[in-house]
Amino acid sequence: MVLMPNFSRFRRSLLILSAAVLLAAASTAVQQADPVRYLNDIKSLASPDMEGRGAGTKGLTRAEHLIEKRYKELGVSPAGVNGYAQPFKVITGARLKSDNHFVVQAAESKNDLKIHQEFVPFSFSASGQVTAPPVFAGYGVTADEFHYDDYAGLDVKDRIVVVLRYEPSGFAEKSGNHGLTQHSQLVSKAINAHNHGAKALVVLNGKLGDGEEDSLTRFGSVSGPENVGLIMVQVKNAVAEPWFQPSGKSLKDVQDQINSTTKPASFAFADMLHLSLLIDIETTRATVNNVLAWLPGQSDEYVIIGAHYDHLGRGNFDSLAPSQIGQIHPGADDNASGTAGVLELARLLAPQRGQLKRSILFMDYAGEELGLLGSAAWVQNPTRPLAKAVAMINMDMIGRIKDDKVYIGGVGTGSTFKAVLEQAQKDAPFKIEYSASGYSSSDHTSFVTKKIPSLFFFSGLHSDYHKPSDTWDKINAPSAARLLDMVASVAVQLANAADAPAFQVVAEDKPAAGGGGGGYGPYFGSIPDFGQTENGVKFSDVKPNSPAAKAGLKAGDIMIQFGDKPIKNLYDFTDALRRSKVGDVVEVKVLRDGQPITASVKLEQRK
Repeated sequence: MVLMPNFSRFRRSLLILSAAVLLAAASTAVQQADPVRYLNDIKSLASPDMEGRGAGTKGLTRAEHLIEKRYKELGVSPAGVNGYAQPFKVITGARLKSDNHFVVQAAESKNDLKIHQEFVPFSFSASGQVTAPPVFAGYGVTADEFHYDDYAGLDVKDRIVVVLRYEPSGFAEKSGNHGLTQHSQLVSKAINAHNHGAKALVVLNGKLGDGEEDSLTRFGSVSGPENVGLIMVQVKNAVAEPWFQPSGKSLKDVQDQINSTTKPASFAFADMLHLSLLIDIETTRATVNNVLAWLPGQSDEYVIIGAHYDHLGRGNFDSLAPSQIGQIHPGADDNASGTAGVLELARLLAPQRGQLKRSILFMDYAGEELGLLGSAAWVQNPTRPLAKAVAMINMDMIGRIKDDKVYIGGVGTGSTFKAVLEQAQKDAPFKIEYSASGYSSSDHTSFVTKKIPSLFFFSGLHSDYHKPSDTWDKINAPSAARLLDMVASVAVQLANAADAPAFQVVAEDKPAAGGGGGGYGPYFGSIPDFGQTENGVKFSDVKPNSPAAKAGLKAGDIMIQFGDKPIKNLYDFTDALRRSKVGDVVEVKVLRDGQPITASVKLEQRK
């Protein structure tokens, strides 16, 4: 339980004056936010009945119905496709079907491995069947920057490749940091094996840490694309150890050799060894709903106020408490706090029906935790004309304000935003850290890509983020209510202003993730569309003056080739970019309106 700041028993009466008021001496009175009501909504959204509001769960549907019920009570009109709801489909995970086998044939012996006990497929494995002799490819790494390649001189075409998890211990010293590099990631190993022509990849634990057991990963607990392009499984050390013996080797000795020299020690297993895999995985999908409500003003122009209401359910791969996967992740701050904020603002503004110059569209998104899918679905199929949206306000994690510090992003995307925020702050003083950029890992990014000025309110990360410990009792409701008063002021000013804010392009000093942003590799400059584009990576936007923009690439293009690497998904693109160097000129193939276009992109230094 956090200590709540002391406030006067009688809080100030908030009078929000719009620009129209300042010019024409008309006024619009708005109530102040109620911290008790706000916290009660968070308690409801983060309750055990909501099951962590994971996609495809009954808990998410219960949350949807709670939000709809509140809008109905307030008399705010439906603005979805089916009443308040706008349905769209999402991939929720994968499940193993009944027919999964791994047979080891060695000389005259045959061993049918037990699933979940001796082997387990990864959820992003391809389905299919392959029988082939295996080859050992060390850690499965090709790292040009370290002059290291486990595949050098090794023919793996149509073979089953056996690799160790992690990476050579010498990489830490060579990279200048003590953490693992991108080469340790399982998806990177899979893409590398696929690019070398392998049909399947078998991952071994190898050397175990102190107290660590030779255990298998739980199916579905590791993130990845829907299909990584080849069959991929994990096998216990004890199962694989006999594979090394006919070649006069041991698993431990080979791994020790690689680690001590930082040189590959790859080889083909004895001819008598054959592996046969039959993997059958079904992708699971669900229909989820954005919840949309409309407060009519005096025109069909409108301001959007939104937040995502989904969370992690019981954790899975995106939990930051791996040992607690399976427990409900209640998501009180992420993002019951933002959702309750939208509901409270709807309560404050509902009495202004027909009085504001512009309308208000309240939005509660699903699918944010899966990749901004709900907001992406709305901008692709808007329920109100996109051209009439003058501004967007997004609230994601506003419930843990500490020392009155608040972060506001997107300030540079609207020509009037700074003045509006300064006016609003007069009645709700905070220590505000502004950011001009409109790109980040929350839903306002979807609107920025459509050239809609967008603000992002955020109270900061904390140690409970994406953990079961993100509970309602840690919410700082009084401070969040003060912030909602400020957001209400911003919304009314934007709704009543004589002129709508003009969208402004912000020069990025920190490229956004996924092909243009943070992480590894040189700078490319695209913003991915996080909707599930099959067989390629669709650009929702291309940053001005970026390498991609200079090469003539545009929003809506779908990348299918990066250099000599086919691009099936965002993981392929990220891996290919990581393997490139600043200054490389890469031939990129995209589909534009279904027609192939090739562009030469000169990669630049990240700033």
